[in-house]
Amino acid sequence: MALSVVIPALDEGDRIEAALESAAAPGVEVVVVDGGSRDDTVARALRKGARVLRCAPGRARQLAVGAREVAGDVILFLHADTRLPAGYEEAVLASLRDPETSGGAFRFAFDRRSPLLWFVERGARLRSSLLGLPYGDQALFVRREVLESAGGVPQVAIMEDLDLVRLIRSRGRLALLAPAAITSARRYEARGVVRTMARNWLALAAWAFGLDRDRVAAWYRR
Repeated sequence: MALSVVIPALDEGDRIEAALESAAAPGVEVVVVDGGSRDDTVARALRKGARVLRCAPGRARQLAVGAREVAGDVILFLHADTRLPAGYEEAVLASLRDPETSGGAFRFAFDRRSPLLWFVERGARLRSSLLGLPYGDQALFVRREVLESAGGVPQVAIMEDLDLVRLIRSRGRLALLAPAAITSARRYEARGVVRTMARNWLALAAWAFGLDRDRVAAWYRR
């Protein structure tokens, strides 16, 4: 199986190089989909040798553009502020040797330590293991055939990652890999760790109850 990595980006000049370095692996195709960055994201990605696509902003849109353009049998969606663990490609492909596995995600961890961030990490691991709902910052991966069977990445205003997880689970097994994808704590620290955690759980509840995504997105981004 061939593996492709799609990285949606918007004004991620300070972090895109680390994401690209973590994704670089023999035989792995890596594509950055830029949503109109006004900083040096594109220049830095090009300096790293990445193929860069451009489209209108919106994570779901950017993921869809990338998924259509890459060639891999397996597509991994990586946030621009997240780093993959060493040997990630071997772990992904090993999990998919089981034909019942349709996709998966990595364990969640922050790039900084604090008691509150530790609590968020543990909550994320419980959410993943007990509810089977990893988020996009856990580097979701999916078989191309599974994604294409549903018409590609769901085009929604927010929480497309949970839609992808639901798709993966509807087609087979969701693999939760032990290595951690390391995500920047910046958004939690900027808004407040407890406040951000509460907002995320409320957004998850809104998704579970099928509330209007546009309204949820407008509330979440205030």
